[in-house]
Amino acid sequence: MATVDGDLIPLERPRAERADAARNRRLLLDTARRMIAEAGAENVTMDGLAEQAGVGKGTVYRRFRTRAGIFVALLDEEERGFQQRVLSGPPPLGPGADPVDRLIAYGQGRITFLLDHHAVARAALGQNVPVPAGPGLTRMHIRLLLEQSGVAADHLDALTLQLAAALEGPVLLYLATPAQEEGEATRYLRALAEGWKVLVTRVCRR
Repeated sequence: MATVDGDLIPLERPRAERADAARNRRLLLDTARRMIAEAGAENVTMDGLAEQAGVGKGTVYRRFRTRAGIFVALLDEEERGFQQRVLSGPPPLGPGADPVDRLIAYGQGRITFLLDHHAVARAALGQNVPVPAGPGLTRMHIRLLLEQSGVAADHLDALTLQLAAALEGPVLLYLATPAQEEGEATRYLRALAEGWKVLVTRVCRR
């Protein structure tokens, strides 16, 4: 558990691995990143990863189980860095700022994170996976900051879920497109970030 302004938020830690398993995991993830950079996430396959990494197919299947599992593992590593910034980084994303300012910063940081990792995040969903409403940290953090900001809601859990879904689902699946030109993508990011600020400000009535 880690603390944020005196409140507990879980930060998952990776399970201990044998040295050989850890080396294989690092090899596979590094190889997957190289394949994504060279050919795009859509061209990464289980068999291709095994061939490129020089390991048996069984090793890849045991490690990730499905193609989506490759991207889940990649995204998980990036998520940990984002979580650390939320838990112990400088304000307003990290502790020490006004809760409304932190909520705005969290949403804007999360939008940036998802757009930066758009291809991997989409591939991590796999097939027949429902639209996410945000990882556990997102929901817990939003609820905590809503409480600290004095939002009065009979159904705070429902409001938390709606705000989390506004961050995770639309950005991840519908709004962002990896083919955007750089200038367009920047304008798009700013619009989404400003929209989140407006939404939070109105919810918190400031």
